[in-house]
Amino acid sequence: MADVKIEKVFKRYGSVQIMHGVGVDIEDGEFVVLVGPSGCGKSTLLRMIAGLEEISEGTISIGGRIVNDVLPKERDIAMVFQSYALYPHKTVFDNIGFPLKMAKRSQAEIKEKVHKAAEILDLTKLLDRYPKQLSGGQRQRVAMGRAIVRDPQVFLFDEPLSNLDAKLRVTMRVEIKELHQRLKTTIVYVTHDQIEAMTMADKIVVMRDGRVEQIGAPLDLYDNPQNVFVAGFIGSPAMNFVQGTIKGSGTKKQFVSDGGLTLPVPATAAADGQAVTYGVRPEHISVGAEGILLRVVVTEPTGAETQIFAKAGKDMMDAIVKERISAAPGEEIGFVIDPANVHLFDRKTERRI
Repeated sequence: MADVKIEKVFKRYGSVQIMHGVGVDIEDGEFVVLVGPSGCGKSTLLRMIAGLEEISEGTISIGGRIVNDVLPKERDIAMVFQSYALYPHKTVFDNIGFPLKMAKRSQAEIKEKVHKAAEILDLTKLLDRYPKQLSGGQRQRVAMGRAIVRDPQVFLFDEPLSNLDAKLRVTMRVEIKELHQRLKTTIVYVTHDQIEAMTMADKIVVMRDGRVEQIGAPLDLYDNPQNVFVAGFIGSPAMNFVQGTIKGSGTKKQFVSDGGLTLPVPATAAADGQAVTYGVRPEHISVGAEGILLRVVVTEPTGAETQIFAKAGKDMMDAIVKERISAAPGEEIGFVIDPANVHLFDRKTERRI
């Protein structure tokens, strides 16, 4: 096992700069997820850790050794890609054992390590099958087994679940997290799915446009987002945002949207006349007669919850409630917001106030 340190890393393609001084410290045995929208640089950063992309400036070290000029095969890492990349003509046993065969390990060692990996991943009964005889989840486990037998210092996962259906993704999330708990090896995992990030990570690195927006534990990012981007990216459904201004002072302080909607704020929040972005998560809104009246646009029952989309003028908000509410479009409904759950961001800088 080993720590990974990324210090002031830049990446340029000619005159185009796509990474802007990225810095991340990954502790030994930590499960770190790089998350962000497509094109944010997360996969590029992972490939630089792996040695598949050159670093234009800065340093990356693994286990205390700077690896900028070290070949991928000498970095003691194992990578699992979005594509399973299995050999169709080889059995599961041979696919898993292939890295050991290429390293000219003995047949006894190959057999021992393959069977150990197969036991960890519940593949023992499938060792004689070929990839075409496996499900998508089983193929992904074979790809993981091929990485495990190398006994690397660091595992790198590049969106490994994106080709699987929704139900199988949930199962594989649990399996990968369980694998980490067993092996206690450092994992760097790339995904655009913030649910994967929230449920799997010890630490999340939120990226945008080649920069790190915020680093923290999943619930820290959920409870205390530093800016509008992180607040909107972390959490599903996404946080409600309304543009407006703070009015009044002390206990009489309110938020008034550009469309005239009045919403509660903490007494300590912002100054009178300050232009802000008002944020509140759908799950932090309840329904009641004492709430702010909005007109229902759509209700989406899921069984366990009901998602309600409603608007006042041009301001749209949605709420997630446990009750089974059947409100017709156009019907007025009261949204109850606890000021303690409100997030305020400066309109200009988009930073949390």
